Amino acid sequence: MSTAPSPLTLDQLQNDIASGEVDTVLVAATDMQGRLQGKRITGRFFIDEVMENGTEGCSYLLAADVEMNTVDGFALTSWEHGYGDLMFVPDFSTLRRVPWHPRSVMVQCDLARTDGTPLAVSPRQVLKAQLERLEKLGFAPIGATELEFALYNTSYRDAMASDYRNLEAASIYNIDYSLFGTGQVEDYLRRLRNEMDGAGLYTESAKGECNLGQLEVGFRYTDILATCDNHVVYKLGAKQIADQQGRSVTFMAKPNDREGSSCHIHMSLNDNDGKPVFGVGHGSEMSETMKHFVAGVVATQYDFTYLYAPNINSYKRFAEGSFAPTAVGWGWDNRTCAVRIVGHGPALRFEQRVPGADANPYLACAALVAAGIHGLENRLELPEALAGNAYTQDVPHIPRRLHDAVSAFDSSSAARAAFGDEVVDHYAHAGRVEMAAFDAAVTDWEVRRGFERL
Repeated sequence: MSTAPSPLTLDQLQNDIASGEVDTVLVAATDMQGRLQGKRITGRFFIDEVMENGTEGCSYLLAADVEMNTVDGFALTSWEHGYGDLMFVPDFSTLRRVPWHPRSVMVQCDLARTDGTPLAVSPRQVLKAQLERLEKLGFAPIGATELEFALYNTSYRDAMASDYRNLEAASIYNIDYSLFGTGQVEDYLRRLRNEMDGAGLYTESAKGECNLGQLEVGFRYTDILATCDNHVVYKLGAKQIADQQGRSVTFMAKPNDREGSSCHIHMSLNDNDGKPVFGVGHGSEMSETMKHFVAGVVATQYDFTYLYAPNINSYKRFAEGSFAPTAVGWGWDNRTCAVRIVGHGPALRFEQRVPGADANPYLACAALVAAGIHGLENRLELPEALAGNAYTQDVPHIPRRLHDAVSAFDSSSAARAAFGDEVVDHYAHAGRVEMAAFDAAVTDWEVRRGFERL
């Protein structure tokens, strides 16, 4: 499938601004945590200035923690460097309406230095660099992300005021595939489905999941860059629609002791003529290209886990018998494996099951593409498929802590060969910042366990 067309052209936008139908343009870029950040710009100023010249933003956007605190130790910027500007460079192929806000549209941007040099550590640029490498080999990836989240009838403000205790989940039991259960939140799901379509996404379906209030909305596959652009718009829209209804959603990988929320990534390859190259014939036989590509994903699974699972909380999701994988390996339609092969013929593809809902889609997909290139360039042999319950087999496992995943990524020759030292050093430091913040915190668990007893 070729690059998805923009749901809104630049000519349409200019006409809509002139007529008053649009008065606000959200100029957005994705930060390290996978969140859209940027400015709300008046339509007239966007046409007069930003459309041609872009706009500026502080470089701390790519050197801050989850709470937007400035953090020392990044080569990109610091107090010593003065926290100068970077440029938001609009990509007009991403123009879209924002149905959950009146008279508003959005354009997603690449980040660059003020001299116009692309910013290598920007998540969207990290992915684009890997796509350019793969294009030179004659291939382009297509795919989709399956993103789960938990919906609460408690507003964000009330949740914070209660220290995130006693939240009212939108369902009170497992509503996986339940039409009755999802019918109880159809007012939210209907807005989410239809307004995502209005924003240019191709919504397929919505369903319930296992955890209380847990839901999943599926979107049709497209080229991987557009998939990631759509993914971050969806996350923003899901939060804002919930907020408008006095509700809240979380994309934490493990919001409580029940089932976690995943972000399974489905991917396959086309050649440069748009022809699928993974399947042989109409069955499930893998081409040599697919075997090498998947072999690269398996071979780098341990080293690249940090890009699939970037937070302390990510690792709470990996538990035996939880539908979250722990084993490094692949299997035929086997949900106990990190990599699952599904489909047949032109639809034959692999599913990477390690990422949680908190993954940055650009970095996770960049890791998959880089892994596949590693397999293609080195003609790696695909190991034997795992059959049966991979949780209980004597096979290598993914890292069980962020500390181990960051160390593996930082020391990985495959990661440095694929992404370059600048990118690896930047994100490894971000991981160490997250670990230091957690290591310094006193958790509720510690207080409950030790306040009286110790």
